[in-house]
Order: sequence, then structure tokens, then C-alpha cells
Amino acid sequence: MLKVSAGDSAAFEQLVLRYQDRLVSFLFHLIHDRTACEDLAQEAFLRVYKSRERYEPTARFSTWLFRIAHNLASNQKRGAARRREIPLGSHSSEEDFHRPEQILADKSALMPTRQLDSREIRDVVRNAVEELTEGQRTAVILHKFEEMSYEEIGEIMGLGTVAVKSLLSRARGKLKESLEKFL
Repeated sequence: MLKVSAGDSAAFEQLVLRYQDRLVSFLFHLIHDRTACEDLAQEAFLRVYKSRERYEPTARFSTWLFRIAHNLASNQKRGAARRREIPLGSHSSEEDFHRPEQILADKSALMPTRQLDSREIRDVVRNAVEELTEGQRTAVILHKFEEMSYEEIGEIMGLGTVAVKSLLSRARGKLKESLEKFL
């Protein structure tokens, strides 16, 4: 990002390529609409580019980028709630957002019953995560999937470290309760 702030457009392209898929995946967990996720990711990168000259490296770039994306998603959800929009279905699929490791793991299981069991478990876990509050879900996604620290999550969500720990603790409790009957 320091190169971008110095005017290096190739460095900006590298940032986009490096973070685009992660950002869209993160947004998809929050708003469940692929087209909207792609638009929000593009808007996040546009904001990064517009503020490149004012950028100060007080935190990791990823923390700053995810903070921008989180704010954009929150604003969109608030706007949609005020307009009372009802989604009429989406052509996107959650399958579009699997990481390469997941695709490889799915393909490596040769037995069809093993594949079915794996999909059922994945669906159960996904549903349990969806039952969390928005804040809990966001904290879990950032901590487990993006491997961010409590401090980074706090910066993104505008919370203190203690509040993040509390969110994650309550989320773990809810997930444990939701998944107990399946284990």
C-alpha cells in the first residue's frame, strides 16, 4: 500500500488480485448476494484508491480494507432494511466461494457416501453460523477464516478487544448448542 500511495498503479493491481477473493467471500457471509458482494468489494477498492495519498500505515492493510468492507456491508444492510427489499432469489451459489483447499478435499474423497456426509456436515455448520447475530458471525468469520487477531477484529468492527472476546465466546456457546445434537 505504501507503493500505491507513492503512485505505483501496478502495486494497486497486486493488492486487488491478492485480496479480491477473500473480500468477496467475507462479504458473501454477511449479505448472501454474489452480485452485491462483488459491487461492494469493488467499492471498497475504489475507496482505498481514492484515499491512497492519505494512507498512513497505523494497522495492517488487510485490517483497514476489511474495516472498509464491513462498513459498506453494514450500510447496505441498513439501507435495504429501510427500503424493505425482499430478495427474489439469486443466481449465485455458495459453492462459488469455496477455497481451493476445500475443492481439492472434496475431490479427494472417493466414496460417494463420504462426500454426502461431508456436504451434510458443511450445511449443518453453515446453518449454525447463519443463526448467530451479525456481530458474532462477523467476528467468527474474521477470526476463523481470515485468521485475524482479536485486536484486528476490534479495529474492523469498532470494538475493544474485550468486546471481541465476549462476542466470540457467546458465538462459540451458540455454535456448541446448535451443533451438539449432530455430534
